[in-house]
Amino acid sequence: MTISSPERYEIAAQEDRSAPRTKLAIPAQMRVSGGRRFQTVVHDLSLSGFSATSINRMEPGSMCWMTLPGLESLAAEVIWWEGNLVGCAFQTLLSPIVHDNILARYRGDGAAR
Repeated sequence: MTISSPERYEIAAQEDRSAPRTKLAIPAQMRVSGGRRFQTVVHDLSLSGFSATSINRMEPGSMCWMTLPGLESLAAEVIWWEGNLVGCAFQTLLSPIVHDNILARYRGDGAAR
């Protein structure tokens, strides 16, 4: 039995939801579909998604793009928004190598190492 790509992502993403999320403070930029870029801070990161500050309400189901320093924009879907925080799931799982490099590069205060 072969599992299709979207189903594999959903299975992997759900498995990752139970993994510890790494708390960080990375300055980044976000843009919601049809909107302008704005400055944000990524507060936690996993292979499947992130949470970040958003002063404007972001509707669950909408697409957004998050840009971390030195990386290309990463497409994600808004999963929740509450109290100026947004939780998003990456459209494609983050590479473990990229994830580990981000963690190695940033401390909890957003300072690059």
